[in-house]
Amino acid sequence: MVNDPIADFLVRLSNASAVRHERVLVPYSKMKDAIAQVLAKEGYVGEVKKSNTGALRVELKYTNDRPAVSGFKRLSKPSRRLYTGIHDIHPVKNGKGLLVLSTPAGILTGNEARKQKVGGETLFEIW
Repeated sequence: MVNDPIADFLVRLSNASAVRHERVLVPYSKMKDAIAQVLAKEGYVGEVKKSNTGALRVELKYTNDRPAVSGFKRLSKPSRRLYTGIHDIHPVKNGKGLLVLSTPAGILTGNEARKQKVGGETLFEIW
């Protein structure tokens, strides 16, 4: 049993990228699927599909033989939830990273949340 499925998902992505795998399979959930779709839209991962075995298949991306995902920081945890208002959403790594939030409008990046003027639970930063 995994206590923090989002952190487990991110660690699997990071570890698979570090050893140059083409894809990674993670147990399916709607939350992980939504996060993977946001990461795919922003260019951190490739194609995302739900397999018929109940797993989420995520294709990994590499640029110039380097993984697109070089690191992440889990901000809100099951033991300590962290909520951010619209005025507290700032760029990550001087604009080279991505902030992912869970908002009433769904899973959004920091830029999308600012445009839609919604705050929410700050899930993680990725770069």
